Amino acid sequence: MREIKQDRLNGIAERYALLEEKIQDPAVLADNKAWAELCRERSELEPIVEKFAEYKKARADHADAVEMQKCDDAELVLLAKEESAKLEERLETIAEELKILLLPKDPNDGKNAVVEIRPAAGGEEAALFATELCRMYKMFAERKRWAIEDISLNATELGGTKEAVFHLSGKDVFSYLKYESGVHRVQRVPVTETQGRVHTSTVTVAVLPEAETVDVEILDKDIKIDTYRASGAGGQHINKTDSAIRITHFPTGIVVTCQDQRSQTKNKERAMQVLATKLYDYYQGQKDEEYASLRKGQVGTGDRSERIRTYNFPQGRVTDHRISFTLYNIDEFMNGDIDKMVEALRLADQTRKLEGDSD
Repeated sequence: MREIKQDRLNGIAERYALLEEKIQDPAVLADNKAWAELCRERSELEPIVEKFAEYKKARADHADAVEMQKCDDAELVLLAKEESAKLEERLETIAEELKILLLPKDPNDGKNAVVEIRPAAGGEEAALFATELCRMYKMFAERKRWAIEDISLNATELGGTKEAVFHLSGKDVFSYLKYESGVHRVQRVPVTETQGRVHTSTVTVAVLPEAETVDVEILDKDIKIDTYRASGAGGQHINKTDSAIRITHFPTGIVVTCQDQRSQTKNKERAMQVLATKLYDYYQGQKDEEYASLRKGQVGTGDRSERIRTYNFPQGRVTDHRISFTLYNIDEFMNGDIDKMVEALRLADQTRKLEGDSD
């Protein structure tokens, strides 16, 4: 097999067959947690096993086409040569697809995500652009049919955003949005500009994989929980009760707030989930040097100091600096049509990994 170790694929196929047997075992069926874990592993291996079966079928067909070229019928020989050439191309394609499927998976790819957006340089113009980025990501989420839940929103008087935190849940949310973390630069004439001059402002975006309860341990002695009156729109209830929650984690200094739920209990539950997510991201970066280096690679996944993208409104373009990729559809882009950019980033990451893959 071209540049792929077939024994590795045979091992995966054998493991898949074993999993198929195990999930039918009554003892495993009685243990919901064990059964769910085995089903998850089987689901991860299934695309590889199916593609490997497709490869073996194409290889067998190719062998038949080569054998047919030995016959005495000139017309059949010609047809066999044409079929053999087509199958050669197909085998090359499947081999490349298998190489991609065999790449190491980011363990966070299947997780939901918490998105944090804050203005950086540029005053009110940066705050206004932060609002537009929030809208852009939420419209993209709607296209993907993900669930959107606001956690915290601190708005300015002109409709800008001082800080926005929201939760996205659905299929493979983090795998799509993990490349969005970083500094987003906007170049345009602000609504507050009277001379028509183009200004440059920046907004930071952080996309964090949602932590599961088993990922991090939060001790009561390490946190302080405060309640306060929520600000902003929300009706009489939100303005008259101390329903908003602020949690401070002493060992790291991380502070989390949640005010968008209707009750103090729900705000506390969501704030604790966000704290776990931030702690997971914090400790992961602290203890895993390899993970940290990946975040600063060609296609970064979380370095907030890195200027990753420019939105130039006068030229109608959006440019991602990590992969030198430009789109000239800024209006559609700001309306959530970011699929081409996301796919370009994912492809660049795959290419980088393939170039460094020893298999």
